[in-house]
Amino acid sequence: METRYDLQPAADQLARLIQGVDEKDLGAPTPCAQWSVTELLEHILGLSAAFTAAAEKRVPSEQDEGLSPGWRVRAAGQLQELVAAWRADDAWTGETEAGGVRMPADQMGVVALDELVLHGWDLARATGQRFTVNERDALACHGFAAAMSEPGQEASRDGLYGPVFEVRSDAPILERLLGASGRDPQWEPPTSNVAATNTASQ
Repeated sequence: METRYDLQPAADQLARLIQGVDEKDLGAPTPCAQWSVTELLEHILGLSAAFTAAAEKRVPSEQDEGLSPGWRVRAAGQLQELVAAWRADDAWTGETEAGGVRMPADQMGVVALDELVLHGWDLARATGQRFTVNERDALACHGFAAAMSEPGQEASRDGLYGPVFEVRSDAPILERLLGASGRDPQWEPPTSNVAATNTASQ
């Protein structure tokens, strides 16, 4: 029987991080080298809709381009819809599709969780916010990322992750997940107001 995951903790944290984005941070760089914070947020809006549709075994609806007014409210709503969709029994059975990739639905659910966790970390790092992940979610995501790092998976990995970033084999699970997904666990914005943001929040 497939292992199911509750996306609520990861989605709640991502929603919190989105609410904490300051307008001045929108042009800031992120650990995803090709994306600014704005582009990362646009991606999060797109993926939340796409993976909701995947859980419901339907074609995703057309999404507005860019960050339209009310994007924080829209993101929070879409993330909760995503959680609800993956709580349905049918979501984890059969096959489904997201982003042009078709796979068993129970694997797609893990990919959805992986997206929430990793992009939550990306957004937290880019905007100087706190990030945590529970061990069960981190282990599930690491299992997927590690499988995508095996020889012969280059084609599947392309466009999903960057090159593996080597970390210690005994590093904390989050660091191993980040490395397997092509992220430097110590990444910080080259120019940022992180320190000022942290000071202001105390």
